[in-house]
Amino acid sequence: MSETMADESTTSGSEVAAGSSQTPAQLPHHKVKVKKAGQRACNEKNEKGKFCGGHLKRWFYSEDVIEQACGDAEKAWGADAEVYRCEHCQTLYLPSPEEEKVNVAGQGMISVFGLTLPPKKSS
Repeated sequence: MSETMADESTTSGSEVAAGSSQTPAQLPHHKVKVKKAGQRACNEKNEKGKFCGGHLKRWFYSEDVIEQACGDAEKAWGADAEVYRCEHCQTLYLPSPEEEKVNVAGQGMISVFGLTLPPKKSS
């Protein structure tokens, strides 16, 4: 890919895991970002300045035939790290250090009413 992607590396992965707001270490063939808490869509901008908006899906890179030839992700994070990939622009996202639970779809909406109704009685 481009040489500028490899030059954007400013921090190590351990600093990102510790809660740093800086960008994670970039891989030679992939752009890497950190998900924000609750983020489910890509926020990467294209050359015109518009957001990509592709869905972020859990990426099992150890099973991806194309990635096996490259091998960047497995060298950087091991065989089974939690990584998400945009379905359109292929940007990789590491999980947010602020989120506690691993859930591919995210936490979802919490009821604003806070009501739990008992089940209806059958007559």
